[in-house]
Amino acid sequence: MTTSAPPRPPQTKPGLLPDARHLVLPKGIVSSAFPSVLAVLLALKLVLDQWQAELAKCILAKDADGLYAADTIVISICRQAGKTFLIGCLVFADCIKNPGTTTVWTAHRFKVSRETFNELKVLAASPLLAPHIDYDAITTAAGNECIPFRNGSRIVFAARERGAIRGFTKVRRLIIDEAQILTEMAMSDLVPTQNQAENPQIILMGTPPKPTDPGEVFSALRAEAIAGTVEGTLYVEFSADPTCESDDWEAVRQANPSFPKRTGKRAILRLRKLLTNDADYRREGLGIWDTDALRSVLPGWAGCAVEIKPPKVTWIGLAVSLDLEWGSIAAAGLWPNGKVHVGAVERRPASAWLAAEAKRIQVARGCLVVLDEKCPDAGLPVALEKAKVDFVRLKLDEYIEACSQVVNWVKERQITHSHTTELDDAIKVAAWRMVGDRKVWGRKQSTADISMLEAATLAARQAAIAPKAPPAPPLADVGSSSHMSDSFDSMGF
Repeated sequence: MTTSAPPRPPQTKPGLLPDARHLVLPKGIVSSAFPSVLAVLLALKLVLDQWQAELAKCILAKDADGLYAADTIVISICRQAGKTFLIGCLVFADCIKNPGTTTVWTAHRFKVSRETFNELKVLAASPLLAPHIDYDAITTAAGNECIPFRNGSRIVFAARERGAIRGFTKVRRLIIDEAQILTEMAMSDLVPTQNQAENPQIILMGTPPKPTDPGEVFSALRAEAIAGTVEGTLYVEFSADPTCESDDWEAVRQANPSFPKRTGKRAILRLRKLLTNDADYRREGLGIWDTDALRSVLPGWAGCAVEIKPPKVTWIGLAVSLDLEWGSIAAAGLWPNGKVHVGAVERRPASAWLAAEAKRIQVARGCLVVLDEKCPDAGLPVALEKAKVDFVRLKLDEYIEACSQVVNWVKERQITHSHTTELDDAIKVAAWRMVGDRKVWGRKQSTADISMLEAATLAARQAAIAPKAPPAPPLADVGSSSHMSDSFDSMGF
């Protein structure tokens, strides 16, 4: 792993949780219940790390009326960071300090709910907790896990997928684990459980959602907090810089406040090995949100932009979206020093227009055409042949190699681009697809159309290995196109 140190964004309160990428505090904070909670934890010999203590202070912050300043806590944090221990300690202290307190700890899956229960059950076994918890009274039956306290408080564990939340009332603190998998319907079932509770608080915590996750609730709360359009919410996010390399130990330190003190390199390497999809690792291991700019497949892409006149185009790439709703053309050429230059040419609905446009550009510019052998539009090669377009098709192994080349070129600054919106947008939403031990841009895994990225990859690869193109015919033989003048010529190609 490499090391680097991208600048951190400013915090809402200097000196408080400096390692958090985002810290949005609620308004009206005048005090915190943390000192009294800390006294309980110290008596139980439950020791928090510095970041955990500071986050606890924020969670337990109170307003002038003595109520929690934030009734909603949203925590975006990577796996293996120590969040369960932190929230578990707060819940234990709350149950001891406030007799009759009901806490419901939920997860989307029963397996995760059970794992959390087992983890807190180990804490409950401490002899120092014996005056507060009858360990033998803990309910361990599947689906009915509960840690009861001698003063009438209890921590109930439930899986949302089983609909086990309905029926609870006066829930003082509601913990929503795996918040990235929280549907609006599940949320509507959860919120009423706190209607009759005194000074209730809901804590949502999870990793950034996958494109296939029902993460609308979690995503919306994050967006509103960062935009400053919501009240009574505390938002905390630990994540690596979106432009970081996936195998950067500094990125791990930024994302995981427990690294390396509590979570060592071996644990991180194991997580990296198990999360074979790079996009999944960046979400779950580095806490990076898909919605953050140019975050995943090509970190460092922005640094490859140039504003000078590009070299002559030698290849154009054609690509079609998986649903056949979009077609894209990208161009590539070679600088005298051997670096490749790429840019978007045209992106339009459907794909029927591609063959004619490819022919027109080929005649006008004297360039060659390339497309993926696995192009979703099986009729495109036939259309190109009918249009008498001189083209080649890359086999899967060649395309895999092309994707790897582009990644390496970006890392080594051996590629340039003209910052065209269509290509930048495709990179923002792109994700990987594993093919054995190798990976390519994943049409199905990406959050939107990536055909422009595919087209640019194809063109770049061919420009690098076959830089010469046939001479262009006289301009008198070239047809006109408003699309051409608006995009292709404006790039300087």
